Amino acid sequence: MMDCSFPRDPGRRRFLRHGAGALAAASLPAMGRPATASPAAARQPRLIARENRQAGADDWQLTRVRLDGTAGFRSPFIEGYCSHQSVAAGETLSIMVSTSEPVPFTIEIFRTGYYGGAGARLMQVLGPLPGQPQPDPPVEDQRLRACRWQPAAEITIPDDWVSGVYLGRLTTVPETAGRPYWQSYVVFIVRDDRPADILLQCSDNTWQAYNRWPDDYSLYTDPRGAQARHVAASFDRPYGRYPQIYQNPQSVGSGEWLCFEFPLAYWLEQQGYDVTYCSNSDCVEPAALTRCRSFISVGHDEYWDLRQYRAVRQAIDEGVNVLWLTGNAVFCDSPLTDSAGGRPRRIITREGHYSGLTDDEVAMQEGLWGGDYARTGPDESLIIGARTVIPFNGGGDWTCTRPDHWIFEGTGMKQGDSIPGLVGWEHHGAPADIPGIEVVGRGTVWAGGTRPSEWTATIFPGPKDNFVFNAATIFWAQGLSSPPGHMIPWSHWSRPHGPDARVQRITRNLLQRALPRAARAPD
Repeated sequence: MMDCSFPRDPGRRRFLRHGAGALAAASLPAMGRPATASPAAARQPRLIARENRQAGADDWQLTRVRLDGTAGFRSPFIEGYCSHQSVAAGETLSIMVSTSEPVPFTIEIFRTGYYGGAGARLMQVLGPLPGQPQPDPPVEDQRLRACRWQPAAEITIPDDWVSGVYLGRLTTVPETAGRPYWQSYVVFIVRDDRPADILLQCSDNTWQAYNRWPDDYSLYTDPRGAQARHVAASFDRPYGRYPQIYQNPQSVGSGEWLCFEFPLAYWLEQQGYDVTYCSNSDCVEPAALTRCRSFISVGHDEYWDLRQYRAVRQAIDEGVNVLWLTGNAVFCDSPLTDSAGGRPRRIITREGHYSGLTDDEVAMQEGLWGGDYARTGPDESLIIGARTVIPFNGGGDWTCTRPDHWIFEGTGMKQGDSIPGLVGWEHHGAPADIPGIEVVGRGTVWAGGTRPSEWTATIFPGPKDNFVFNAATIFWAQGLSSPPGHMIPWSHWSRPHGPDARVQRITRNLLQRALPRAARAPD
């Protein structure tokens, strides 16, 4: 076994001393609550600012994480998943949990945000609840692993739970004093349908595509090759530890949220922006996007249903501003389909790729990764401004090429000035042939530390005085903040340096232009 334990803190000891009776009582308000109608879709520009005046939690991270020794991805001692990627007020969420042996456990539900720098707020405590082992799922067609676990708890989302990304911290409760406890997360999104200034889309399709739970079953471990077609992944399974460029124990059960996306949400809420949240699966309908003034894709947003592409294309046409604070976005054509039990959009299947790569790049891709490469989607650069290029990974500096452009106002950046390590580990290059497009940043990324590739940050005008900005890097959010629970990543012998005033000002300039009525919520 690999034991990734952390020092036990006094706050955790105080929590466990409350005992079964107090915790069971704390869980009652969320259990069996009758469903209520969603709040009316009204603009509430102060909602996030008000939410962040609530007291933050000083103990919400994982303290003791123990991974299995076979592959080092899962935590069978306690692990779980949720019945939905996102839920709205009045809807019921089931939480499935398995423990390696019969042992009680608790679920503490936190909303992640700013909260005076704490990073999360405690919303609900469930339990102690009886834990028991639940079976690993069989290998189905297309290498699908889909659990059919019994729910450990069901909660109806209260009306006052503000849209955001929520973490449920699972903690075993030892029956003998002095015995160790073990922890992992479950993750879900609370969405709403209100008009807002900013819609932040989580890249959870990609979280699931790379998820290796239980034992090396991601979309990238098919024996036919890392880019093989017709391979599937289910959301009905826990998230194992994030398996790519670095080891982050806080990722056990939380997908890639704390790794690459939370720094953006933390900064937006710190600044008081009017932001609402959704999953990839929520964006298959244009109305989900057009209710907001701006749409943001963040982190590693590689896997997209074609309906998402069409929805963003329509949103741009209708005047929505789009910020791609990401790299390698919209690369794999991955339709969302229903689970065997009929739950909507619970399976992603890689059917092919969007059509941005040239024939030469396709040949390089197949040489590197194998698999049956096929173009089954449109050119992603037409909604992004640039696209994935080959080589597509590495690390580099983010270099200004248009210091006179309004996005650089107040940054002090001059021609050729660079932000160290901000580009990585995947990026966009090859600007699209779009009228009015401008390259505002350009430079070299070094794949494997030795092979050069060019990245390009772009901006182009939409038809209704809107714009589309492409930061061209997965690491953009690393320059905005480094909140509790987050670790600065590194890859290919390159790393970002964390918060940078220039990245913050560029992002603020973009949002100021996108949101002329109110760049930040009133105090």
